[in-house]
Amino acid sequence: MRISTLAALILLGSLTACDRKTAVEPPPHATDMAPSPKQTSLIAVPIHASTASLKQTLERTVPKTLWTINKRERACVKPQRVKLFKKKVKVTPPIACTIVGQVTRGPLRLRGEGKEIVVDVPLNARIAARDVGGVLKGETATGAAMAHARVRIDLTPDWRTQGKARITYGWTKAPGIDFLGRRITFTDEADAKLKPVVASVEREVNREVAKIDIRKQAADIWQQAFTSLELNRENPPVWMRITPQRILYGGYRLDGQQINLNLGLEAITETFVSGRPADPSPTPLPRLVRETPKPHFDVRVPVIADYAQLRPVVDRALAKRAARPFELPKVGPMTVKFGKSTIYGAPGGRIAVGVDVDAKLKARTGAPTRGRIWMTAIPVNEPGSAEVRFTGLVINGDTDGVGGDLLILLGRSPEFAPLIAAALTQNFTHDLEELQGKIKRAVDRRREGAFVIRTRIDRFETGAIKAYGDGLYLPVRMVGGASVDYRPAK
Repeated sequence: MRISTLAALILLGSLTACDRKTAVEPPPHATDMAPSPKQTSLIAVPIHASTASLKQTLERTVPKTLWTINKRERACVKPQRVKLFKKKVKVTPPIACTIVGQVTRGPLRLRGEGKEIVVDVPLNARIAARDVGGVLKGETATGAAMAHARVRIDLTPDWRTQGKARITYGWTKAPGIDFLGRRITFTDEADAKLKPVVASVEREVNREVAKIDIRKQAADIWQQAFTSLELNRENPPVWMRITPQRILYGGYRLDGQQINLNLGLEAITETFVSGRPADPSPTPLPRLVRETPKPHFDVRVPVIADYAQLRPVVDRALAKRAARPFELPKVGPMTVKFGKSTIYGAPGGRIAVGVDVDAKLKARTGAPTRGRIWMTAIPVNEPGSAEVRFTGLVINGDTDGVGGDLLILLGRSPEFAPLIAAALTQNFTHDLEELQGKIKRAVDRRREGAFVIRTRIDRFETGAIKAYGDGLYLPVRMVGGASVDYRPAK
């Protein structure tokens, strides 16, 4: 996009001419360059780690049959007593039996619950009591329980993964049998056997969590984030250079079989109106900062209007207006012919404009008044506004003489400046809207190498315009959010 219409606004000031016989020194050229805006953005960079290996390891290491039992108990049924003459009297002796059985587990299931990864372990008990006092030959008892391995994952500042597991379980149906009108349960025996199994599951979970390699993914992202992204392909080309500073960690969540870590990449973002800038040199992966990231995308796009691009627009605007005479108050109509303009940056944030002018009053005869005009002015606008005007007008040259006076009247005529100002200010607003649309489309969603970048632009803010040696500079701020998904080719 060409931001060329800005330049025509420099004609809003008065024009003064001098006779060609009078030597006029052109204003000096400015040598300062428009800055490349620099600010800090925080880009969301979620890292995904699969829990499939955790589940596979547990399936492999936790046996299907958790424990078995074959034990002779001297008192499966305690002595029965009755109350006689206000005293309890034993009427039956303890009844011995043999307890046999096993507890097995079903398929494991992983799920997320708040900040915890939950491993559900279904338990099934099948227990038999045999030779109960020589009376009961065998009675089978079944029971069911659900064990839960609750795992919390933590990242240390040096990117090591730590896990802390705790196991809870409860019998949904306690294993037991009915005998002599009483319910005989075997939960104590089952609990005693489950304790070492629970400890084994905790050890395996912690060991497997420690194997999750977050550091490698983070290091890959960190190294590749030292790059430049294209914001606008041409007219003008705009690039954003990213220099990461630190990584923030705000916890994780479980999504299906994926652990999603909430990470944010804090980076310096610089923008350039040029070809692709050199990528910054990568630095080693820094230590992790425990801080909840609040992603924000904050980029200043330098809209720079090159003076060489502005001159043809100024010339066209002058030529179009010169097609009809100017009506000068108290003087009469004047025909004007403008030569090619010269435009460049002058010191002090000014624009220097040189214009050749041939002007002649219709009421006069003879040769036209010819002059070379050199003027400087400061471009100004209100922050957030696309309306640009010029103040601090300074004329370089001798304005003495009839010719010079006539050209002063021309520049100050009430129809000259307002006409150009109204047309070109509107065009400049249109140019900004066009640039905003192009940038929004360019950064919406795109792939750069192993990254899928999503950007949301919430608003554009226009800053204060300023003239530099290499062009008119209008800062435009883009504010929104951005995320980068790391998806290396498989």
